[in-house]
Amino acid sequence: MIAIIDYGMGNLRSVTNALARLGADTVVTRDKKTIERSGAIILPGVGAFGKCIENLEKYELLSFIRETILSGKQYLGICLGMQVLFESSEEAPGVAGMGIIKGTVPRFTGAVKVPHMGWNSLEIVKESKILRGIGSGEYFYFVHSYYCLPREEGVVATRTQYGSNFVSSIEKENVFACQFHPEKSQSIGLKLLQNFINLTS
Repeated sequence: MIAIIDYGMGNLRSVTNALARLGADTVVTRDKKTIERSGAIILPGVGAFGKCIENLEKYELLSFIRETILSGKQYLGICLGMQVLFESSEEAPGVAGMGIIKGTVPRFTGAVKVPHMGWNSLEIVKESKILRGIGSGEYFYFVHSYYCLPREEGVVATRTQYGSNFVSSIEKENVFACQFHPEKSQSIGLKLLQNFINLTS
């Protein structure tokens, strides 16, 4: 069973529907016992970094999810679910993230249009089980104004060109997180989600 974390925001329906198409056993929940029983967790996200952290704390989930990830449970973070893994974000000065991945989340600057919205391609940086069968040049759907800047190059799974060559997904042990939305990326996104399901079975 895959637990999709309900923290009062995020694209829960899109993620749930995509996983249902693949026949996955899922539950949308904020119940700790249900999350503990699950084989994997997904934290989807649309919204602001500060509000996400605030809601996770309100439901007493922030420390719990952090500890669950550190215990080795498979984790997929989508968009905001990737950003909150980091130590901090320019979107919410003074608000601490989970700190599982060392680094920050700056805002796009320069001549590019913000938010970065639409289809863009990935450059595969390292081999990843969740990216099995997905090659460099495949297009995924993005919508975000901030991007992740990890301190360790070794966690970078893919990069994407948008003004700069930013990190579009990371992988570290049991953690995979992507700035793009696989649930909105048609067949190639479903392939990534199927790979995640395969890791949990």
